[in-house]
Amino acid sequence: MQIILWNTVCSRRGCGLGGKEMEKILHGIDLVDFGRIEEMIGRHGDHFLDRIFTKTEQHQANEIKNRTERLAGRFAAKEAVLKLLGTGWRGKIAWTDIEVINNEYGQPKVNLDGEVKKIASRMKVKDISLSITHTANFAIASAVGLAEE
Repeated sequence: MQIILWNTVCSRRGCGLGGKEMEKILHGIDLVDFGRIEEMIGRHGDHFLDRIFTKTEQHQANEIKNRTERLAGRFAAKEAVLKLLGTGWRGKIAWTDIEVINNEYGQPKVNLDGEVKKIASRMKVKDISLSITHTANFAIASAVGLAEE
């Protein structure tokens, strides 16, 4: 399978022009049920929130009408980033190593820290873009990254 992006040819081996590989595209996706987030908050309260979400993420979620929807979207985005990196949640990775906040236009942006930042650096990940959407009961997030070959 090949994907043509601008004038760049991408295959499973990476992207390039004239046979020279330049970048590879990474992808992760996740779906979260709002009820799962509500249940965890109900069972564990602030301990759950502080373990999973940064203070900025919690603050942004508290500023809108549907807090659970925002938190579920952020949780899905964190999972999508971990899938993009191919690690899952394990080892020294902390949930707060991945922060998902909105820029001034409302677009979700990812900030990496700690172990996740080290992994992304080793993988030569240059950029991660996020998209988050919601239904009545679910949040889904897609993360796409570019990494140097």
